[in-house]
Amino acid sequence: MRAVLMAGGSGTRLRPLTCDLPKPMVPVLNRPIAEHIVNLLKHHGINEVIATLHYLPDVFRDYFQDGKDFDVVMKYSVEEDQPLGTAGCVKNIEQMLDDTFVVISGDSITDFNLQEAIAFHREKKSKATLILTRVPNPIDFGVVITDSEGKIQRFLEKPSTSEIFSDTVNTGTYILEPEILEYLPLQEEADFSQDLFPLLLKQEEPMYGYIADDYWCDVGNLETYREAHYDALDGKVNLKFPYAETAQGIWIGENTYIDPTALVESPCLIGSHCRIGSRAKIRGGTIIGDNVTVGDDAELNRPIIWNGVIVGEEASVSACVIARGTRIDRRSQILEGAVIGQLCNIGEESQINTGVRVWPSKRIESGAILNINLIWGNIAHRNLFGQRGVTGLANIDITPEFAVKLGAAYGSTLKPRSCIVVSRDQRSVSRMVSRSFIAGLMSVGIDIQNLESTAIPISRTMSPHLDVVGGVHVRLHPDRHDYILIEIFDANGINISKAKEKKIEGAYFKEDLRRVQAMDIGNMSYPSQVLETYRDTFEKHLNINAITNSNTKIVIDYVYSVSGAILPQLLARFGCDAVVLNATLRQRAISNTERENLLFQLGHVVEALKANFGVQVSANGELLILVDESGIQIRGEELTALMVNTILTAHPRSTVVVPVNTSSAVEQIARRHDGKVIRTKANPTAIMEATQHSHNVVLGGSGDMGFIFPQLHPGFDAMFTIAKLIEMLTVQERSLTQVRSELPLVCHKSISLRCPSKVKGSLMRYLVETELQEKLELIDGVKIIQRHTDNWVLILPDAGEPLIHIYANSDSREWVDEHLQIYRSKVQEFILTQQII
Repeated sequence: MRAVLMAGGSGTRLRPLTCDLPKPMVPVLNRPIAEHIVNLLKHHGINEVIATLHYLPDVFRDYFQDGKDFDVVMKYSVEEDQPLGTAGCVKNIEQMLDDTFVVISGDSITDFNLQEAIAFHREKKSKATLILTRVPNPIDFGVVITDSEGKIQRFLEKPSTSEIFSDTVNTGTYILEPEILEYLPLQEEADFSQDLFPLLLKQEEPMYGYIADDYWCDVGNLETYREAHYDALDGKVNLKFPYAETAQGIWIGENTYIDPTALVESPCLIGSHCRIGSRAKIRGGTIIGDNVTVGDDAELNRPIIWNGVIVGEEASVSACVIARGTRIDRRSQILEGAVIGQLCNIGEESQINTGVRVWPSKRIESGAILNINLIWGNIAHRNLFGQRGVTGLANIDITPEFAVKLGAAYGSTLKPRSCIVVSRDQRSVSRMVSRSFIAGLMSVGIDIQNLESTAIPISRTMSPHLDVVGGVHVRLHPDRHDYILIEIFDANGINISKAKEKKIEGAYFKEDLRRVQAMDIGNMSYPSQVLETYRDTFEKHLNINAITNSNTKIVIDYVYSVSGAILPQLLARFGCDAVVLNATLRQRAISNTERENLLFQLGHVVEALKANFGVQVSANGELLILVDESGIQIRGEELTALMVNTILTAHPRSTVVVPVNTSSAVEQIARRHDGKVIRTKANPTAIMEATQHSHNVVLGGSGDMGFIFPQLHPGFDAMFTIAKLIEMLTVQERSLTQVRSELPLVCHKSISLRCPSKVKGSLMRYLVETELQEKLELIDGVKIIQRHTDNWVLILPDAGEPLIHIYANSDSREWVDEHLQIYRSKVQEFILTQQII
């Protein structure tokens, strides 16, 4: 049997260790990861290995050559120009695969029993068998669900936190029959998980998952890289050690001298030709490469030290990674989580602080204290994008330097001379960040259409009119007013997909940033007639006669942010009386308490002026809260139901799109009007996409997100919502109070529980496995539905915080209270059990 060893990875998340080394050649226990994989294959009788290479292929070929020194036959396939993806590179060697073969990743540490997996594959007569395992946090892996026979039912590649429905993941190790490669096109990029396996599932080809209980660690980042070493020393994985075990838990290479006064604790590994000085302390968990010198009185506490490193006298090195050839001078300190690239020089009494990365061949002056990465930009985050764009503390996480680099990363994913529309709110910090972002875009040859301070609904409206490929809007976060939110959207004004987010993150982390010559720097222009264009689009989708004849009086509270103040001008054109409150700009963000006080005051003003209704506009023109003529607030689920009722009265037999956690009042209203409800994942991008791409949709969103009118533009727009509401109430001859009185009485409650992120995946799997399948809905989280009723419970992991949200919905308050308590207890007990384990 042959094996295909996927060894083309560049290991961007292991930088700076992989700047001159492909990821499979990074050492674990002083031997390349790929060598441990070759040993595993050989142990299970697989002696012919075909390595697919792309990044620095000569490093791999020079080490393994023809494989003779490793008792295997090694062949190579090099992707010279463009990488073909995990499946495309295997398709490329199709002529070498004439029987059942194994595909295995070259960047993971495992001791899978491959013979058992192959026997399972043959027993099931499977065309493709995925070796699966269970992990605490599946967010970085492909999640898989199988039936009781192991047949694959569903999988999702690298889900967001709220999409997790199992903790059983794809390990990147497969047993395949050669005929499945016929489904792939030649010389085209293709991925097993994203392209081939979904196609096999659709074609109903027999595809199984073999769940392995053996050790597996995807060496995907620096944390898991260290973890793999410590697990190997602790015996959690069965690897071949390169040196003899001279004492229990201590492995030492040949020709190594350890001073008798030195302290060496187990477990540890010390390579060949090393020198350990007097009174040096080698603590348990330490890995030392070949040809390493450790000075007198130095202390090594669980570091991973590569070949040829010199550690000076009295130096302290703790739980970090030091690449080959680096010199650490006396009394220097390198703290936990730091990574030093190859051939660096760390000066005397200098300090590299926790988590700092130093790129190769850098020199740290004596006495220096390094708190940031020694590369262009600030610290590298694990992920840039959250559930809604890029967020972080203003001027701490989201700094000018960060924004420049993010802009350059985004621009580098676009063709040179592409054009982007950029806008922001009126805050000074947003101006600072947007200007920095623009600088990054222009530096990689991207042209800018700068709308400056503009409400985001106007920016989304303008995108199709300006011939741009995308847009960026910078503002204070609607829910966290010390945070900045950067949203990137496509040419149609829809927030970009997860795939595009990953592409931008790849350019950012990889430092793969285009640089253009001075004459190719991007240009910036300032479009004219922006408000006029929005006004014309706005008016085109309204019944102007109805609004003009309505004699409506409304009160608008702008909460000291003037975004969207165009609305009173528009309404005045239609003969409406709009009284504006708090429209002056404050640079300091308004707290939630202040906002509630302003809302209370708005109710009094509406009553005093005998206005038709009041509205508080926030989130840069996206969100609103209504106040009826009696001063009663309408928000959240009630606002969602009111808007659905009003729009379906105006447009019966139409479709509305709402998030999965919305109350069942919307279905009850839709049934009255012969309408249809589409539920999506509880994030803005999903709502936007479904609203644009579904048939006959007249409204999307919710009271907590805002409302989308797809004929206008694909984003949330509080201004148009207000005008449309005036139109519909006038035509229907109803007031907000009358509409409220018609809404179904539904009890909809929620609670939130603390839940460690690593437990979320196993919790979702537990719920899927313990609830009746016919009662489950897995749009987002796990929804348990009581058949033939509108009663349901939804358990939804929070996309950003370590929280689980539990929603209960029913016509009966008693049912809601009872089931909230049932599932609260169930979730808490499971979390407690996992923490004890």
